[in-house]
Amino acid sequence: MELNGRDLAKRQRIVGAIVLGVGLLFVIRLFQMQVTTDEWKNRAERLTEEQEVLQPARGLCLDRHGDLLVTNVPSYDLMVVPRHMAGIDTTALASLVQLDRAELERRLAKARRYSRYKASPLMRQLSAEEYAALSSELWRYPGLSIRTKPVRKNVYGIASQIVGEYREVDREDMNRDSRYRLGDYKGKSGVEAQFESDLRGTPGIRHHLVDVRNNVRNTLTDMDSLPVTGADVTLTLDADLQRYAEQLMEGKRGAVVAIEPATGEVLAFVSAPSYDGNLLTGTSRGAAYDSLAKHPWKPLYNRAVRGTYRPGSIFKMVQGLIAMEQGSISPRTHIDCNRDIIGCHGGHTQDDLRRAVVHSCNPYFYEVMRRMVNQHPDKDKFDNARLGLGWWTERIKDFGLGTDLGGHIPGTRLGLVPDTTYYNNIYGRRHWTFRTIYSISIGEGELLATPLHMANLAAIMANKGWYMEPHLIRDIGGKGKPESLQVRHEVAVSATHFDPILDAMQAVIEDKSGTGRRAYTPGITTCGKTGTVQNRNKADHSVFMALAPRKSPEIAVSVYVEYAGAGGDWAAPIAGLLVEKYLHGDVPNTERERRVMGATYPLDPQFAEVEPTQPAP
Repeated sequence: MELNGRDLAKRQRIVGAIVLGVGLLFVIRLFQMQVTTDEWKNRAERLTEEQEVLQPARGLCLDRHGDLLVTNVPSYDLMVVPRHMAGIDTTALASLVQLDRAELERRLAKARRYSRYKASPLMRQLSAEEYAALSSELWRYPGLSIRTKPVRKNVYGIASQIVGEYREVDREDMNRDSRYRLGDYKGKSGVEAQFESDLRGTPGIRHHLVDVRNNVRNTLTDMDSLPVTGADVTLTLDADLQRYAEQLMEGKRGAVVAIEPATGEVLAFVSAPSYDGNLLTGTSRGAAYDSLAKHPWKPLYNRAVRGTYRPGSIFKMVQGLIAMEQGSISPRTHIDCNRDIIGCHGGHTQDDLRRAVVHSCNPYFYEVMRRMVNQHPDKDKFDNARLGLGWWTERIKDFGLGTDLGGHIPGTRLGLVPDTTYYNNIYGRRHWTFRTIYSISIGEGELLATPLHMANLAAIMANKGWYMEPHLIRDIGGKGKPESLQVRHEVAVSATHFDPILDAMQAVIEDKSGTGRRAYTPGITTCGKTGTVQNRNKADHSVFMALAPRKSPEIAVSVYVEYAGAGGDWAAPIAGLLVEKYLHGDVPNTERERRVMGATYPLDPQFAEVEPTQPAP
């Protein structure tokens, strides 16, 4: 049926009205969505949820008496949002923030690559003074803001090599531990790294809704969590003794380690030259680190646990102890000072054990070790030496030498106690005898130890045959000392054998002919032993080991001063001053103190680049 003109026109009007009505509905709805309410406008801008991490306060580090060693102070990161920096005067801004214009442009370009809408650091760790200098001008730059973050401050600037460094994480840190994000900080060395999980605390989280331009649209407070402060760590160090030891070692190279014998707690720990850890924070960190890394005396190298030296004459006491336990000698055994066998010094000719220690008689201890090693006369000379050295090596390791002493102090090297395998690899199984290796009998040759090993040896002497593994932590978070740090080791030598050795150590300091006279302190019975450590045709190292007082010892100490000559010249007086400071609290002997503090030994240019560790020849 065909439609007439009137019906067609009517239908067209109806269809047109429907189309117009639908169009009006869309226009009205769009007007509502875009003009009368923000709800749909915001949704159109793609709201997303973002988590803001709330960093906890990091735990403090205290000394054994509760004095503050390391605390948190605010630093200021200058943040930039690139989209708000269009058209700025970069010359004026560069002058304000004290950067070259080219460097500023480079940093702004890096921020733009990261995000035009999100804030990223333009400058990190501004000090309070640096922030104050530019804060009044920040209003001129709407794209700049300040983010406050805590950094570590070493209150006295001491024990920096043990406390360690706290700095920004790198990509390796983030890949290893998902808790860390770009811009976070963590302990990177020392105690800061070793106890990172205790010190760092637990971060909190604040939830936001943000738009595509990173503008906060809403907060989701029901989902927030508060940060939990990190645990305080109490170190075993005595801040006064540590500071004093660093003063005594100023201008010198070497190490000082002091231990409380009954507990194994480290009282002082110095690697010289030391440095102020505060230099490695703030905007000058890079320049400071480069300067320390390039210094010829290597202040970043921790000599106290990484420097391996020959123990020298200090080792002779260990030889005497294990020989008495084996029955090779007694305290009354006299041995000729036969200098045709090995060189010696002084006017003595035939000593017993006590006088041999006092005189540091090389032929005496050569013969002592020969008796211990050559204990299988039924064997040929090669098997005799091999079997005897195997027994001897195990006895020496009882004293902690050649071990990491429990590994509680970061970076501790084992040193070296050469065994049969070591010499077989050098000479071949049937090409060495005692005559080949005799230099180790007097603490020279291939024998190597760290200053920590020597301080621990002094603690063994103080305890007459046992030691607690050396450690640096007294308490974590008020829960006391971790059980893993309270490990005791017994030395396979009877306590009665220590008395003649201690008699000799006391005589080293008190006898008029004693080599350690410069460690003598009136009112304190100190036992000690000097060492003059050979150093490959270069100046000898000055070494001293001591404990005091002899009855109920409270401190055991080792001192190494590199390229300083005889042990009695410099290491002994430093040890004496430390003992006096710790036990008396002050140092009346100002002449001895002035001599040590004023001394810096001339360094021959041939020694300037020497690595502070002595490889076996």
